[in-house]
This record gives sequence, C-alpha cells and structure tokens, in this order.
Amino acid sequence: MISELRAKSQITIPKDLVDKLGLSEGDKLEIYEKDGIICIMPVVVYPKKYLDELREEIEITKLKVASGELHMFDNIDAVFEKLEEN
Repeated sequence: MISELRAKSQITIPKDLVDKLGLSEGDKLEIYEKDGIICIMPVVVYPKKYLDELREEIEITKLKVASGELHMFDNIDAVFEKLEEN
C-alpha cells in the first residue's frame, strides 16, 4: 500500500489498515522513527486524574492485602477451594 505525503506533512492511512486495526476518527497514534523506518502505533491516552485515582485504589488494595482484609490467590483452583470452605 502506498500513501502520498501531502501538504502540511499529512498522509492518509489506507482504509484496509484502518479497518483491520479497528481505528476510528479521533484515535491517537504515536509516530516515531526507528532505523530509518517511520512507525505508527495506536495508543490510548488516559486523563491524569483517572491514573491518579487508579494509583490510589491500587495502594489501598495493597494495604488491605497486607493487613489480611483481602486474600490473594495463586491460581483459580485456590479461589474455588476458598469458596467451597464457606
């Protein structure tokens, strides 16, 4: 597939690739160069507030696990064993 570099350094991504990757208008793409090759990779951008809230929730969960309030399981069989005890 060949695309043409247009005014303002714009290119069009071929529709087949857009469809194959499930891209939509407004999606964010990281563009970088590696060994002379231009790479384009879809990315997800999360608001800082969301990431801060997620970090806080993880810290709370770690504290609950450390205190024994929440139990960690090594595998799914251990989960079912615990459930069968109750």
